Amino acid sequence: MIELTKKEQEALLTIYKDIANFYNANSLSKELEITQVGTMKLLKRFEKNNILTSKKIGKSIVYKINIKEEFVQKLIAFALINEAGKYQRWKDEFKSLNQKDRILLFYGSASKDYSHAKDIDIFVILNKEDFKEVSKELGKIQGILPKKLHAIKATKKDLVKNIKENNKSMIEIIKTAIVLYGYDEYMGVVNEFAEF
Repeated sequence: MIELTKKEQEALLTIYKDIANFYNANSLSKELEITQVGTMKLLKRFEKNNILTSKKIGKSIVYKINIKEEFVQKLIAFALINEAGKYQRWKDEFKSLNQKDRILLFYGSASKDYSHAKDIDIFVILNKEDFKEVSKELGKIQGILPKKLHAIKATKKDLVKNIKENNKSMIEIIKTAIVLYGYDEYMGVVNEFAEF
């Protein structure tokens, strides 16, 4: 198994979560805020270790995750869990919603800068029969939160349909959200769109 630096984990998740785009050294360097040379080294290391696959489009070489590799899936799971670890407060706030087959995504302005955010955005992917129970639980959580809770609820089927229809706001949520709970289920959905 390969060990990843913080920047490499960030790069891996950036490429993985952005299911609508391909990255080359130039576009990824802007996302990661590192030099193009540094980004190129990172991409080449990933490709050499079979983490990424590349494809030539015009004059540019673009990269996607090599999701067929089991160790790559484990690296992504580790990176997702590690990323969520930085949001322990929110994991605790929404712990009561954590159940098997559920995905909890924390996104929006509160995930970047809570003090200046107007509301707290949460996206819950759940089974249809759990809608009522989750709505009730979200009401309880809202009662103790100092800011307005903006919650979206959807089934996995709805999520996949929106991705396939290229729903811009859904794709943006997947790209920027922190996976608080349901890493396996989240990956089960995103893996389908992670490759060329």
